[in-house]
Amino acid sequence: MPSLWLRRVAKPAVISSLLLSCSGAMASGLQVSPISLSLQARENASGLTLSNSSDEVINAQVRVYQWSQDETGDQLAPSRGLLASPPMIELNPGDKQLVRIIRAKAPPQGMEASYRILVNELPIKSPKQKSGLQFAMSYSLPVFVQPIGIVETSPQLQWQYTLLPDGEQITLRVHNSGNGHAKLIGLSVVNDAGNNINIHQGLLGYILPDATMNWTLKVPPSGFIAGAIAGKFKVTINGTETIQDVTLDTSDR
Repeated sequence: MPSLWLRRVAKPAVISSLLLSCSGAMASGLQVSPISLSLQARENASGLTLSNSSDEVINAQVRVYQWSQDETGDQLAPSRGLLASPPMIELNPGDKQLVRIIRAKAPPQGMEASYRILVNELPIKSPKQKSGLQFAMSYSLPVFVQPIGIVETSPQLQWQYTLLPDGEQITLRVHNSGNGHAKLIGLSVVNDAGNNINIHQGLLGYILPDATMNWTLKVPPSGFIAGAIAGKFKVTINGTETIQDVTLDTSDR
């Protein structure tokens, strides 16, 4: 699934934050399509289309960041591998603009490289504006660059959980030893009777190659304990529903 982080921001305060899953980003005013990119090793560039569905001029900024993960979660750093051209855009009502995402260095070796494109609407004072509150759209889109000489990358996940003392939450720890990312949607325990006990609906998150991610999740206490004996989680990985083995982490952290 293409994935997108979308925020509608009021300056100076943040009004709301949404996590969307769709084939295109549809919002009042600034729109972005597609909402994820994958570049093959032989490709030097790809592109995004920004459009303005409002009746006012929109200014937007496009920035690209290297995306990595550590024990604290997602990390973004200025990118030297991909560039956006043009990085600053003015869109009249009804206009569209192609933004090229250009590979600025050789493709990665061994495993895919991960980036995030941030597309920010820049608030401008409108003659029609009657209040001091300005709204702006902000998008974060994943980009993956495939490595040289590998036809298809794939994740290899190892799952562990710790049941917290309150019995109502678990800490889920997932390591990806593969050469491609994993996008996790939905999570449930498969109990001994073969029934699913839901833990998390919708997008759980991404795990990049050679990275480990941690989530603290609420669970139905009695149902989870019974299900955990079976040692199976059901989760959709990169669009495919799978059953994953999970182990109880008994180590002291």
